[in-house]
Amino acid sequence: MSASKKLFIKTYGCQMNVYDSERMAEALGGKGYVETRSPDDADMILLNTCHIREKAAEKVYSELGRYKDLKAEKPDLKIGVAGCVAQAEGEEIMRRQPLVDLVVGPQSYHRLPAMEDAVRGGAKALDTDFPEDDKFDTLKKRSKAKRGPTAFLTVQEGCDKFCAFCVVPYTRGSEVSRPADRVLREARELVEAGVKELTLLGQNVNAYHGHEQGLAGLIWELDRIDGLERIRFTTSHPNDMDDALIAAHGTCAKLMPYLHLPVQSGSDRILKAMNRKHTAESYIRLIEQIRAARPDLLLSGDFIVGFPGETEADFEDTMALVREVHYGQAYSFKYSTRPGTPAAEKPQLPDEVMNDRLQRLQALLREQQQASQASMVGREVKVLFEKQGREAGQLIGKSEYLHAVYADAPVELLGQVRSVRVVANSPNSLKGELYV
Repeated sequence: MSASKKLFIKTYGCQMNVYDSERMAEALGGKGYVETRSPDDADMILLNTCHIREKAAEKVYSELGRYKDLKAEKPDLKIGVAGCVAQAEGEEIMRRQPLVDLVVGPQSYHRLPAMEDAVRGGAKALDTDFPEDDKFDTLKKRSKAKRGPTAFLTVQEGCDKFCAFCVVPYTRGSEVSRPADRVLREARELVEAGVKELTLLGQNVNAYHGHEQGLAGLIWELDRIDGLERIRFTTSHPNDMDDALIAAHGTCAKLMPYLHLPVQSGSDRILKAMNRKHTAESYIRLIEQIRAARPDLLLSGDFIVGFPGETEADFEDTMALVREVHYGQAYSFKYSTRPGTPAAEKPQLPDEVMNDRLQRLQALLREQQQASQASMVGREVKVLFEKQGREAGQLIGKSEYLHAVYADAPVELLGQVRSVRVVANSPNSLKGELYV
C-alpha cells in the first residue's frame, strides 16, 4: 500500500474529539495515510464534529460547502463527517450534501479502514451504530513515535445523567468505562513516547468505574508510572465527586491542583428543570470539602444563562453562587436548543435578555479570573514547557494551575518541568523567570 495518501482532519469541540481525531489518523495510517495540515493536497478530508454548541450542524454544512470546488477539481478526493453531528444527523448529511462519501459516529470510527475500502470502491459508507465491539480493543496500539509532553487519554465515554439541555446521551451513548489495565497500558505507551502529563477524559470522567476504586483508584495506579509527572482529568459532574477522589487531590503529588466542575446554574429551581440532581447548596459544600483537601486548588466551571423559564431572580442566584465560590477560570454560554432534548420543547427566552445576562456573568467571571492570575505574581510555580515562543529564546508551558506561562529558557528545557517565579500578569498568560 502506498504511503503517499494524505489525510486532513478538522477537529471541532472538546478534548475528547482531539483524542478521537488522533485515533482516527492512526486507524487510517494502516491504509497508507499520513496527515497534512492543508485540505488542498488531501486525498481524504474528515470533519470531526461537535454537537454541543449553537448551530453546530449548520457550521458543518458551511464547512462542507467550502470543499465543493475542491471536490470538483479532485474527483478522487474523499470527504467524511465524523463525531457527534454525524451521529445525530447521519442520513440527513448524506441526503443534504452529496459530496460526502462517508459518515461515522464517535463509537464506530475503528471501522474507518473498512469504510475507506468501501468508498474507494465507489460506494457511500454510513456507520452510526453503537457497536458491541470495543473500538479501543480494535484500534491498533498507539504509535511509539516521539510525542509532545502532554496528551489526552480517554478513559470514560457517554452519559447517563440526561440533563435537559444536553445531547451527549443521544450522540455518545450510555456511560462506559475502559478497563484500568487497558488505560494503564496506553498510558505507559504514551510515557515511553515522551509524554509527561496526561489528561484523563470522559463526558463524566469521575463516574469512571473501570477500576474497583473508581477514578481515584486509576489515578493512584497512574501515579506509579515512572516518567509520568502530571495527571489531570475532565469533565466532572458534582454528583460523582466521591470522598476518595477528593482525598486524592490532597495526597497525590502528581494530581494537579486544577478542577473543572460544572454547576450550570445557581438557582435550585433551574437546576431541577435542567435535571442536574444537585442543588446550589450541595455544590458549595462540595467545593468547601475539596478546598479543605487542597487549599490552593484552582476551580473552573460551566454556566448556562437563559435556560427556559429562567427569571432575573434565578440569574441573580447564579451571580451569588459565583461570588461565593470564586472561579479561577470558567466557561459561560447562552442556552441554545438541541433538537430531541426536553428543554428544546419549552418556550425560549428573548435573545436580548440572554445576551444581557451573559455579558453580566462574563464580566464577573473575567474579574475573578484576572484576580486569580494577578495573585500568582511573586509566586513560584512549576511549568511544563511545551513549545517555543514567538520571541527567540522563549519557551511556553502550563503551570500546575493550568495558567499559560512564558519565560526565557533554553530550548533544551522543552518537555521538562522547571520552577519559575511569576513576575508579571497579562490577560491570558503569566510572565516568569527561571530559578537558576
